[in-house]
Amino acid sequence: MDLFLREAADRIGVDDALTKVDALMTWRAFGPILQRGLKRSGAGPQGYDPLVLFKCLLIGQWHGLSDPKLERALKVRLDFMLFCGLELHSNVPDETTHCRFRTALVKGGVYDDLLAEVCRQLEDHGLKLREAEAAIIDATLVESAARPRTHIEAPQDRAEPDTPNDPEVYYSADPDARWVKKGSKSTLGYKAFVRTDEEGFIDRVHTTPANRGESPEFEHMIKGTAAQRVLADKAYASKANRERLRSHARDGIMRKAARGRPLRASEKRFNTLISKRRFRVEQCFGTMKRLFGLHRARYFGQAKTHAQLAMAAISQNLLKAANKIKITPKAHNFECH
Repeated sequence: MDLFLREAADRIGVDDALTKVDALMTWRAFGPILQRGLKRSGAGPQGYDPLVLFKCLLIGQWHGLSDPKLERALKVRLDFMLFCGLELHSNVPDETTHCRFRTALVKGGVYDDLLAEVCRQLEDHGLKLREAEAAIIDATLVESAARPRTHIEAPQDRAEPDTPNDPEVYYSADPDARWVKKGSKSTLGYKAFVRTDEEGFIDRVHTTPANRGESPEFEHMIKGTAAQRVLADKAYASKANRERLRSHARDGIMRKAARGRPLRASEKRFNTLISKRRFRVEQCFGTMKRLFGLHRARYFGQAKTHAQLAMAAISQNLLKAANKIKITPKAHNFECH
């Protein structure tokens, strides 16, 4: 670090969120994942360090910056330079470099692995529990980046079975986005599934077209959970899902009334108890949409939208972790509080 940036670090201080995140993460552990995503042979020109570019992507996601604005910000924001490890007189990655790097990671399919590594390190620090008491599953709509060319009478959200994918009906610049109707509003886009613990740390994400029902995705969302109970709303209430859950965890799916069979008083009390514990996942959606721009997809296609969802989840976890630690100024060690 040159003298100028050392002075900048002193001015920014240790209470800055990015400073905390930088001290918290062991960044070299992300190297093998990034190399696998980039599929680099190690021979020939290597360009920018993948860890630097990954940190740049985090900055862009955290602050809602487009690639051109990210390039500009990395030239003038001292806190961004420090976090990414860029010296004052070093070259700054341009917008096309950020775009190519992101696309390579999408093709490599490593965004879920990056999220898993963040969760592993938070567990090692004791900030996230490995075996939480409850896992909470829910989904939210993400509007497509495309401006729809055709408006249709969309199926109601959570309708079963899925509606057919007729390209003439659903035609838009985004080939993977689909229409769905929630209440009186029709949305062209995707459905973002999230699994959190009771602290609000996200450990699994999943993306589908918006017209996909939530219940069929339940099996995918409970894979790998070590929680004692899985909490979910009525959209996941089915005999098949309850059977799938038997070998994983206790049943925390809210009860659903049927025609001719209203809910019993005990079932209503059960639903009330589950609802009081599910608010964490709603908080996560609020944070990811308000702070990290997940209300609308930035790019076309399901794979790139999933990458945006994973990066928003990573940002959410790191922000939550940063709020839980305090850095000792001299040694730059941290302690949880």
